[in-house]
Amino acid sequence: MTDDAFDLIAAGHICLDITPRFPASCAGRGFEQVLRPGSLVVMDPATVSSGGGAANVGLAALRLGLRACMMGKCGDDLLGRTLLEVLRRSSPAAAEGMRVVAGEHTSYSVVLALPGLDRMFLHCPGANDTFEAADVDLDLVARGRVFYFGYPPLMARMYAGGGEELAALLAAVKARGATTCLDMALPDPSGSAGAADWPGILAAALPHADIFAPSVEELAFMLRRQAYDRLVAAGDVLDRLDAGLLRGLAAECLRLGAGAVVIKCGRHGLYARGAGEGRIAAMGAAAPEAAGWADVELFAPACRVAQIVSAAGAGDSAVAGLLGGLLRGADLKTACDYACAVGAQNLRALDTTSGVGTWEEATAMLTAPRVAPGVEL
Repeated sequence: MTDDAFDLIAAGHICLDITPRFPASCAGRGFEQVLRPGSLVVMDPATVSSGGGAANVGLAALRLGLRACMMGKCGDDLLGRTLLEVLRRSSPAAAEGMRVVAGEHTSYSVVLALPGLDRMFLHCPGANDTFEAADVDLDLVARGRVFYFGYPPLMARMYAGGGEELAALLAAVKARGATTCLDMALPDPSGSAGAADWPGILAAALPHADIFAPSVEELAFMLRRQAYDRLVAAGDVLDRLDAGLLRGLAAECLRLGAGAVVIKCGRHGLYARGAGEGRIAAMGAAAPEAAGWADVELFAPACRVAQIVSAAGAGDSAVAGLLGGLLRGADLKTACDYACAVGAQNLRALDTTSGVGTWEEATAMLTAPRVAPGVEL
């Protein structure tokens, strides 16, 4: 690898995360008990960090020892300058792909993470909504082995018009020889993203996605909307996982052209399935040995953790672990085991990446105890 090459270029949605730290006295209490109108909640110091798929995956990859840079869009405002500073603290080259646009507003999130509960986000999309294929530096892309793109449902131009921008971007990246990984976020059911034609968008994008790594909630929303609505009405989707749902969703994604589908199942782990040998061989610069990926199906149980500080960014850290395994030549099962290990590391910190350790630590966790499998294949 030359000095100016990257293992991973992490592109897409990026923002500044402001995470107020709730005191220990809030543990075991719900949002409605803590955040009462007219009340004053005395907080611990806040954490200011980067957020969004591009930053979360890219910075986690850097912590794992990969050469990575981020590619996103921000404004020339105070939040944008802070975001760039946060990225460059990890590596001088981390922000090499960032576009700073005068007059744009930098995206930000206020992350509300009560101890023991899933987090809640107050999010301003900002410059992410104007991100388009032309914002990607294809000469920089050509210097990377893997190109990750995250959260198109939170980027208005990426899902507008049937996802033409998303498909064009991934096709252009594939033409430069990189291996592509597409990640998702849950569309707002009441917003324009929720009304988008996600089956059509995926049909256009997935032929150019070597690895597709959505969560089960995201994928069910996009491809099985009525089933998703029924599951949500009955409670937590993760409480109702079954092999039939996962297999059906993965089979549809492979039919649409994905090389491998890795479905994040939260506290349960990951379901993964690879396409046929020819599609795996065509996965680009980081294409794995076909024997370890082609037609493989598995469920990788999550690692047990003693304490969860915050789950913010855990799925993105898992994707960084998955791509780290791919880049180091792992088969699909081992890559998914690394995903579970790095996702578990993430849970020990309040922000989205500082809990991630070294690759050696992740390797040591491969033999750690696992939770009971979420489904039986």
